[in-house]
Amino acid sequence: MWGKKTVAVVIFEESDVSFDVVEDYDSTGYVDEVIIVGDKKGKTNNSKKILTRAKYLFQKNAGYANAIKEAINSTKADLIIVTEENGSFRGKDILKLLSYSGDFDVVLGSRTHLPLIHKGSGMTFSRRVFDDLFGKMISLVFASSPLTDVGCTLRLTNRKAWLRIKNVCSSIDDFFVCEWLIALASKKVKFIEIPVHFVASRRKSREHTFFDLLKRALKVIFYVFKFRFGFNV
Repeated sequence: MWGKKTVAVVIFEESDVSFDVVEDYDSTGYVDEVIIVGDKKGKTNNSKKILTRAKYLFQKNAGYANAIKEAINSTKADLIIVTEENGSFRGKDILKLLSYSGDFDVVLGSRTHLPLIHKGSGMTFSRRVFDDLFGKMISLVFASSPLTDVGCTLRLTNRKAWLRIKNVCSSIDDFFVCEWLIALASKKVKFIEIPVHFVASRRKSREHTFFDLLKRALKVIFYVFKFRFGFNV
């Protein structure tokens, strides 16, 4: 129905891999392949690893963005779902992403919908306001589909959409997911955003201070202008 579907589980920095997360996606029955990608310092529980179909890749180049790129480039799947290893997202939301993939080239998750924000997730009121505000700004500047979240890793892309944006994004850290979104809007890629569950992470979440949000806001504005007016970083 949807062609080959791969879930790319991206390891953030040197986190441990939880194969419960892998099994959560694999057990849905909608996944043909699971790829875990991280650096050689990441830890795995080999006794659990053999119980899954997951393929583990050691990334060649450091950086969160490079992990995503290498995971996508390593598969020939028609549809690629990108997620994190920390358990912040739920495997059952895969069906939501897939259900829109026939009409849209990219389906983005949104962590800002109150009924689906779980205790301990770290999605505070200030973060929700930030994401909603800058989502609206991106939508207005590029006349794109509505956005309420500019930093959600969980998303689905088809290969055609990925090929359109993969060479125009320069970020190597976790800001890459936001730049990817801005690139989609700039390139007029057909996308939609849907609400997904956002739960407490398996790793300790870093508190986002006002200064953190301010720095990120300035970065979002910079990249919006970069893509809108075509100047280089």
